[in-house]
Amino acid sequence: MQTTTVDVPTADGVADALLARPDGDGPFPGVLVFMDAFGLRPRMAEMAGTIAARGYVVLVPNLFHRFGRAPLVDLSGLADDQRRGELFAKVGPMIGSLTPDVVARDTAAYLDFLAAQPGVAPGPAAVAGYCMGGTNALRAIEAHPDRLAAAAAFHAGRVVTDAPDSPHLGVGAVTGELYFGHADQDASMTAEQIATLEKALDAAGVTYRSEVYAGARHGYTQADTPMYDEGATERHWAALFDLLDRTFRR
Repeated sequence: MQTTTVDVPTADGVADALLARPDGDGPFPGVLVFMDAFGLRPRMAEMAGTIAARGYVVLVPNLFHRFGRAPLVDLSGLADDQRRGELFAKVGPMIGSLTPDVVARDTAAYLDFLAAQPGVAPGPAAVAGYCMGGTNALRAIEAHPDRLAAAAAFHAGRVVTDAPDSPHLGVGAVTGELYFGHADQDASMTAEQIATLEKALDAAGVTYRSEVYAGARHGYTQADTPMYDEGATERHWAALFDLLDRTFRR
């Protein structure tokens, strides 16, 4: 398994990204992984490698590429609960820049790049996202239902809002399968918001699973933060690979 740094051309400049591929010639299905708010770093590379080792070519783009190449913020305080507020204050404008149009445009570029890589199987890819990346994974499959066969969102926040472009309002466009692994007692995705999301999915006839990981905090998959929960992370891997393996009939 190999992980390298690559440059992905987009309509708005070049996005730096991680590319992880299994050994062998393939063909291997393609998977996009959308980062959390703290960006490309060793933990995201480790997670990409875990997915690639199962027989997938994985692209993890820097979703904040318009602000520069990763790392964009000092992550030395990432494991310190007291300093997380400072980090969020810095990345807040970057998160806000990811409008539905921007996500749709960038996702098309990421999928083009991934499809052009040697050994990538033809046909639709899948996308998995974490925290804000999970919300944008849903945006991505809504924008490109013909190019994404599945999307998984883990501890995603603000999937349901009062905004007219709230992500949950676009689920009627989805033709593939969705998975949501919600954090327990997550202020950015409350039980009421989960119920609203599921109601929208049911009304749209979308194939999905929506599960709350009891006791797990927002960010539970990120081993370099205080939010990490080993049991919840293992559950997330099982759910993700179940979705991917069924999607691509492995």
